[in-house]
Formats: sequence, C-alpha cells, structure tokens
Amino acid sequence: MGLRNIKLIIEYEGTNYAGWQEQRVKDLNAETETETGTVREAEAGAGTGTGKNPIPTVQACVREAVIKVVGEEAVLYGASRTDAGVHALGQAANFKTSSGLPTESFVPAINFDLPPDIVVRSAEEAPEDFHAQYSATSKVYSYTVLNDRVPCAINRNFSYRYPSPLDVDTMKEAAKYLTGRHDFRAFSVETSDKKNGVRTVKSFEVLREGRNVRLMVEADGFLYKMVRGMVGTLLLVGRGKLNTEKFGKILESRDRRLAGPTAPARGLILVKVNYDNDNYNER
Repeated sequence: MGLRNIKLIIEYEGTNYAGWQEQRVKDLNAETETETGTVREAEAGAGTGTGKNPIPTVQACVREAVIKVVGEEAVLYGASRTDAGVHALGQAANFKTSSGLPTESFVPAINFDLPPDIVVRSAEEAPEDFHAQYSATSKVYSYTVLNDRVPCAINRNFSYRYPSPLDVDTMKEAAKYLTGRHDFRAFSVETSDKKNGVRTVKSFEVLREGRNVRLMVEADGFLYKMVRGMVGTLLLVGRGKLNTEKFGKILESRDRRLAGPTAPARGLILVKVNYDNDNYNER
C-alpha cells in the first residue's frame, strides 16, 4: 500500500500551550522566518520528533498521538502557526502514512491519546499533493473583546476585557481601510523591511454582540501578530483616541511604531482554513 495523505481538522484551547508550532530547546538560537513569524525550530513547519525536552505545543501533542495510532514516525503539517495562548476551532493539518487504518477510525483513535483541551474533529483522505499550509487559499480568524467594566468568569480565557466604552460604528468605518491588498507591516511584529508584507484581506467585520465586540477577518495570509495589531489599533479608534483618517495613514505608513498595541493572544481564535478544491474542505 502506498502512502495515504490524511487531513485533520483540529480544535484546541491554546491557554496551556506555547502555540501550535513544535519547538525544541536545542534549536532556540536558530530562528527561522515564516509567514506568521519567527519560529524557533530548525525545520519550520514539520515536527519530526528529534531534539530533547520539547516545549509543550499543540503540534507536538497531536503528532505524538498520531504516531501511537499509525505505529510509525509521522510528520504533521499545520495550516497556521498560532501563537501561545491562541485558540482554534478549525485548524487544518495533514500527515502521510502507510497505515491501513480505516479513515473513520482516525478521529476516536487519535483523540484517545490527546489531552482534553485538544480534539480532532474530523479526518479524511486528501489528494497526494495536498498540504495543509501551502494549499490553503484563505484563513478566517475571530477576535473577541469583552467590552464591560465587569469581568467574565466563564470565558476569561477566550476574550480580552476592555472596560472603556467603544464606538463600534467608527471601528467599522476604520476597518474598511483594511480590506483589499495592502502592505500590513504597520500591524506586524518583527517584520523586517526586506520581508514581503503584502497580503489580501477579503473581509473584516466588527460586530457588537451584547457585552462583546467581535472582530472577524479573512485573508489569504497573515503576518506575525498582524490580527492582534489591527485589533489593538482599532480599539484606539473605538475609544476615540484615533480617528479613521489617521488609521488609514497608519496602514499606509508601514511603520509599526505608529500603530496601537498588540492585543492579547487569548481573544484570538482560528475559525477556519479554506481551500479551493472541494476535496480539501471539511465535510
């Protein structure tokens, strides 16, 4: 039997993890630039199980569970390298295996060896050339702001409390500057002048939902901490400390020093990864 390419959809709470990307202590001085930031790993994008004392990451947990199930080494590729504290409802990943395990058995088998804050939601066979990261056409992120002076006990790990009143209508106007193809280096951390900062934002919504303000963004790719930089700057607009015209000029400036702070990781969720081919999409 030849190698099968298995695609997984994974849900996780990122609170207790150092992000998605597997990192190894011995590689901490070898930084690799990636689409979403600086990854301290010798081979960005592929956890191979080598190295000592791995830092707890979602990728490492899932890969180790996969290896137990298939009974052989496996390289797990993720669509998005979410940072420490960032969550996911629809992280996509893939691995290749010679295992003959029925496709419908992968979900319960892998979940058996995963901690309760990581769950594989679905598994399916993908075309041989499918790659969770490189085949993706867009990614959808959601950021939740608890706009209330009173904290929330239940969802404290999934939202950023911002007690000052927010003008959501003005935030919506400013967010219009973000749609389209732009250089987003003004909102990114650790992006050098030589790095390509151009991305296409397909949509950016700002919604008031009771005590929460939810920001939804879809783009063909994201720079390191780009979503959190945009959110932090839009909060200044909503608070009245930055007008919409100035917001647009900040985007054009490509200067991170002019933008607002990076919003905390806990409010950010990777909602979905999109693919052109129907066979790549979750069913």
